[in-house]
Amino acid sequence: MEKNEIENLRQKVTCAIVLEAAGWKVDLKESTRRAVKFRRGDGEIIIVIHDGRGWFDPLSPKKGDIFDLAEHLGADGFVAACEQLAGLIGFVPSQPAWIRPQRPAPAISISERWQRRPRPRPGSTTWRYLTAERALPDDVLRRAIALDCLREGPHGSMWAAHRSASGALTGWEERGPTWRGFATDGAKELFRFGPASAERICVTEAAIDAMSLATIEVQRSDTLYVSTGGGWSSVTDEALRRIGARGHTRLVAATDNNRQGDLYAERIQAIAAEAGVGYVRSRPRGDDWNEDLKALLARFSDRRLVAHA
Repeated sequence: MEKNEIENLRQKVTCAIVLEAAGWKVDLKESTRRAVKFRRGDGEIIIVIHDGRGWFDPLSPKKGDIFDLAEHLGADGFVAACEQLAGLIGFVPSQPAWIRPQRPAPAISISERWQRRPRPRPGSTTWRYLTAERALPDDVLRRAIALDCLREGPHGSMWAAHRSASGALTGWEERGPTWRGFATDGAKELFRFGPASAERICVTEAAIDAMSLATIEVQRSDTLYVSTGGGWSSVTDEALRRIGARGHTRLVAATDNNRQGDLYAERIQAIAAEAGVGYVRSRPRGDDWNEDLKALLARFSDRRLVAHA
């Protein structure tokens, strides 16, 4: 595993996530904000410190970081620990309310906040970001806007809607030149671009990747392009299972070309196997589909220059 992948694990996985995924529970009465006590079984204790980045066993000399913890809980060596931790990216621990930082709730609902933002339009900063920096063509953006998939966020950012199968807005991905996030108090389900009844479902990790792949494939009419929003929530898992349960469906794992993308692809493959539907792994040549789209357009532009020389 490369150094940047290891650092990515350090940033996205905490000791609390590792412990909760392994069945440990927080002892509220004996925990503080700086030292959270986890228990499992009879007498097993782990104290999580340093904002979830460190831990120690008060009954032994054992301590360390997330990699040490994964090995302490049974991972057979560092490589196995890395693979286990990579599978926990996107896992959201059910932390006690007193652990979560307090922040004021938005004064208006998710739906109202969405409706108050303008749709992207030619010449706007959001439009320029999506066409110039992300290489998405005008016709793809117009189709996404017609489906009410996009809104303009602050400072030239894009909001990409996540919706339930019934079309209810649950939140939105936020992407911009200097910003990446998700709607405050929103819930990740799926960004959906294409016909809801499509039999071919391409699952990507970001809305921009979903639209990039749609561009590369010339917006196949038999395909629904979806995004998990960079994580894997239980709601996302249930949504994909409902899609698989329709039958006569083919799930395409179009996740990123890296270790995390491969782990998500394995989950999609498992869902397809359980539902008895088709499965394909479609891997971008670069790290993601937007990178592939930019490379494709660059090659096309070079050929046009040669043809006119």
